[in-house]
Amino acid sequence: MLINHHPKKRRFFTEQPERSIIHMDLDSFFVSVECLMNSELRGIPLIIGGNGKRGVVASCSYEARKFGVHSAMPTRMALQLCPDAKVISGDMESYSKYSRLVTEVIRDESPTFEKASIDEFYIDATGMDHFFGTFKWSQELRQKIIKNTGLPISMGVSLNKMVSKVATGEHKPNGEGLIPHGTERDFLSPLSVKKIPMVGKKTSQHLMEMGVYKVKTLREMPVKMLEQAFGKNGKVLWYKANGIDHSQIVPYSERKSISTECTFMTDTIDVKKLKTILTAMVEKLTFKLREEEKLTSCIAVKIRYSNFDTETKQIQVPYTASDQFIIRNVMELFDRLYSRRMLLRLVGVRLSGLVHGNYQINLFDDTEESIKLYQALDKIRFKHGIDSVVRAATVDVNKRVRMENNVFSGRV
Repeated sequence: MLINHHPKKRRFFTEQPERSIIHMDLDSFFVSVECLMNSELRGIPLIIGGNGKRGVVASCSYEARKFGVHSAMPTRMALQLCPDAKVISGDMESYSKYSRLVTEVIRDESPTFEKASIDEFYIDATGMDHFFGTFKWSQELRQKIIKNTGLPISMGVSLNKMVSKVATGEHKPNGEGLIPHGTERDFLSPLSVKKIPMVGKKTSQHLMEMGVYKVKTLREMPVKMLEQAFGKNGKVLWYKANGIDHSQIVPYSERKSISTECTFMTDTIDVKKLKTILTAMVEKLTFKLREEEKLTSCIAVKIRYSNFDTETKQIQVPYTASDQFIIRNVMELFDRLYSRRMLLRLVGVRLSGLVHGNYQINLFDDTEESIKLYQALDKIRFKHGIDSVVRAATVDVNKRVRMENNVFSGRV
């Protein structure tokens, strides 16, 4: 009874606790995995990506970054900047394996977490400070990840996702930072505007042309002036400069998927036609992945015979959103499934195990030209619609697929 009437205790039950958001980011993830598998690669300028004159950098070590090397740069240019760098092709299967290991540790220990990409995580530890020290708990979690996987990981803790992400970046590599509640603006003030998440090259260049180099200057600008310069994003910039971010943790679930099915008006046994339709389906699904900045780690193919028997096969794959890679695996699954040579009434494709990520194409295998081609095709589709550019082989079936199926029947 006394507890119910005590004013401090009453606030404990009625007031919402201040948020505590942890951001964790694996340091130079691809490079760290390679060094874990081969200790001779530690401490040297290392480039992971396409080897050869037309290859592209997928990732690089901190030793290579000192020379100006960065991801998505042509390998030939990277080697001009850093001639002594060692170039190796990537192993996405190993990277996916280690990403899952880290995910399992976080899932076992955390109340709620979001897997933002293959190597980046947010954890909502709000309310835990009533039972544990939130920062101490996050330090112990970080050490457990390092112990269980052997990978370096950096961490930032604050009251929201944006400030925590910046804090992580400021404490890389393999560091940890705490931004106490109420100090967000002081922490952000001296930083370059380039450090604000989602401020790209064009935005930062525009800000600098306006004489805005530091977050403090951006914070002091009138919101109306920023809206005139950047439209509705002007207010978003002002909020970020002030350390304000109300975005929520999106709970991670391996079950997230997108899918499409096609039920034929007339049952068919035409394998060439079936494979052409599957190709068209994959084109639509992979574009949807890239549009939503997602990657898949599980591919499934479904068929239904004329007698309504239904069969499905699926495989785990390295995280990807590559048309060619997924089409190849879909065809292999279909060949394994379609063994009875009876008439089919339905085929379908499902991509699941989705995570956020911008690994849009296979940087390890594709050339600079093919990457630019994919980016150009996606740009046209973003502007004019998904069917504005299709493979020549699928021209005749795209209309049929669009009319007969339930595209993207799964939930993203």
